[in-house]
Amino acid sequence: MTTSGLLSRSLLAAGLLSIAASGAFAQWKPTRPITLIVPWAAGGSTDQVTRVAAAEIEKALGQKVVVMNQPGASGSVGTKNALEAAKDGYTWTAGAAKDLGTYKVLGMLDTSIQDWNLYLTVAHVSVVGVNADTPYKTMPELLAAMKAKPNSVSVATAGVNSSGHSAIEAIARATGTTYKHVTYDGGNPAVVSTLSGETQVTTQLAAEQTDMIRAKRIRPLAVVSDKPLTIEGYGTIPPLSQFVPGFKDPINYFGIFVPKGVPAEVKQTLDNLWNSQIAKGDALKKYAESRGAMFSGAYGDEAQKAVMPAIQSYAWVQQEAGKAKVSPDTIGIPKP
Repeated sequence: MTTSGLLSRSLLAAGLLSIAASGAFAQWKPTRPITLIVPWAAGGSTDQVTRVAAAEIEKALGQKVVVMNQPGASGSVGTKNALEAAKDGYTWTAGAAKDLGTYKVLGMLDTSIQDWNLYLTVAHVSVVGVNADTPYKTMPELLAAMKAKPNSVSVATAGVNSSGHSAIEAIARATGTTYKHVTYDGGNPAVVSTLSGETQVTTQLAAEQTDMIRAKRIRPLAVVSDKPLTIEGYGTIPPLSQFVPGFKDPINYFGIFVPKGVPAEVKQTLDNLWNSQIAKGDALKKYAESRGAMFSGAYGDEAQKAVMPAIQSYAWVQQEAGKAKVSPDTIGIPKP
């Protein structure tokens, strides 16, 4: 046989081996239930979307995915448990990538976004919602009250580093206002507090307020964005940029996070799953449409790139407000 013929056969064999190896990775089948830690209370946006995603993953892997709520310390408790679990592929976590990427900045947990394999599900936006019995009918009225009564208007969020806290901090910086921060162990309890009148305002995610907005028990004043939001059964909520010219807020992506260091076949299987069933399935898309969210099926390098603007924005807001424990630029988070 000629040298070129031998080379062709070698290349063909190498290609077949590569395909076989890839196929082996794709065929990872967990032999026991997977634990998926939601580091927030039940009923909130992370809990909602994670349970939808878990059901789809169960179908694909043929194994139970047990969703466990482990709230505490603005999500860092449950996230820490996932990070410190055995790297065997059987313990994952979920939430907002922005939170995951800024725990270290706030001195909560020694981790960075690069320590995780990201599998995104949706992007959420925050809404400024007020108890329907408050006198605030418009966003300008609320801002006027916050200026007239510094540190008095009570705002409920899921705690420091939560999406709701990020939203009210962005508003405060953009408008020169202050507020009274009241924290809870999840977005749902924060919304319930505003619903009950325990607090006046919540800036939690649209997904967590949608039902109460439709029921007219929470009055939405603005979307914390430069784009309006339409909610089925309610109508359109104006963007904050309509009242605060030039206001912008980076997209807040949520997903499922698997610590790096798990077996290669686990990562490859999830990559393939996100590239096929998740990206092409309807379950998460329908959830997003019904909850004022945006579907995202990104993973890998694409996901890492997508989540960085929100991480940068929040990290530097905290740095400039004097609340950061670690300067973002010292841990690879450049100023936006």
